[in-house]
Amino acid sequence: MKVAIVTSFPPSKVTLNEYGYHLVKNFVQKKEVSELVLITDKTKEPKQLDFENSHKVNVQESWAFNSYSTVFRIIKTVLREQPDAVLFNLQFVKFGDKKIPAALGLLLPMLLKLFGINTMVLLHNILEQVDLESAGFTKNKLAAKIYNFIGTNLTRCILKADMVAVTISKYVDVLNEKYNSKNVTLIPHGSFEKPTTPNFDLPEGPKKVMAFGKFGTYKKVEILIEAVEIIRQKSTQAIEIVIAGTDSPNTPGYLESVKQKYAHVPGITFTGYVEENQVATIFNESTMVVFPYTSTTGSSGVLHQAGSYAKAVVMPDLGDLSLLVKEEGYKGEFFNPESSESLANAIAAILENDAYRLELAKTNYKAASALSMDKIVDMYLHSFNEIEFNKLEEYLVRNM
Repeated sequence: MKVAIVTSFPPSKVTLNEYGYHLVKNFVQKKEVSELVLITDKTKEPKQLDFENSHKVNVQESWAFNSYSTVFRIIKTVLREQPDAVLFNLQFVKFGDKKIPAALGLLLPMLLKLFGINTMVLLHNILEQVDLESAGFTKNKLAAKIYNFIGTNLTRCILKADMVAVTISKYVDVLNEKYNSKNVTLIPHGSFEKPTTPNFDLPEGPKKVMAFGKFGTYKKVEILIEAVEIIRQKSTQAIEIVIAGTDSPNTPGYLESVKQKYAHVPGITFTGYVEENQVATIFNESTMVVFPYTSTTGSSGVLHQAGSYAKAVVMPDLGDLSLLVKEEGYKGEFFNPESSESLANAIAAILENDAYRLELAKTNYKAASALSMDKIVDMYLHSFNEIEFNKLEEYLVRNM
């Protein structure tokens, strides 16, 4: 099988680049895949093909973020390469944060299907489940209505693909009910690395409380800093705060403002962007992973990573995080996202009870192991075969 994947890919910093890396890495390990056409965005540095069987990858740098020509370049690449199936690794701002380039890119699955190409979309979030204000898109009610109108029609176009995969079962129900769709399937997010036997022990030194992501919209680190300060007033434990990641594209300058506001607070490390080869170190050095979220916009990649690295987690009991706990078996200490005192109590519950930390770590590792990325890729390969079978069946029915 010759598979094409349309995705950003390291060293690109465009959204979903890490997920794209692990998709490609696991696809090329499958004996069914003879060639993988990586249809990716342009970068100055070479693509990070540092994994086994990378010789199967045919890199095609066919698009650029916010480019109006993206749609034409990707169609041209696919028609030239003629893959057996194309998988799109998508969310709504995948191809740009400007409205027209972003919207044009989302038409690609529908357009390629018109050319007879087998198309499948992995849709990481759906507009119906996104709080536009919390996510930093707009606070204006009229603008929100316009966004929803455009988003609804773009979703209709995305659903013209042969198959659309979403990562949470609720998304299947929402899309089927609103759009009367028949081609939506559940394929979980999966954990990036195939888990090996982890070391549940902590490194010596201060306990590191880590948050990982793109911050400034619905991910706010002030509550984490203030919670640790509350714990420090009551405890003699050495605690450090690690804020790993960058600003959200919708809130440039956010982390710099946090640095200045809390310059008087000791023991805070801002790592900046974490390269893929440094992710394991960041997680392994941490005592726990905290999710200082006020909302959610899809299945959490960070939660799946925390599970892979056998980490206890502290999170709000809301939205997609709550669904993942129920559906995939993750477990964490919950807190009220509007209360730094509540977060302090949740963090302290793990810091002060190592048996509890181990219980959470082992539960999350078990959940991650059940849905490792190699198993997720098997689901996509099965879906490609199902698309091909359905088309053959339709052809036979028409010609009988």
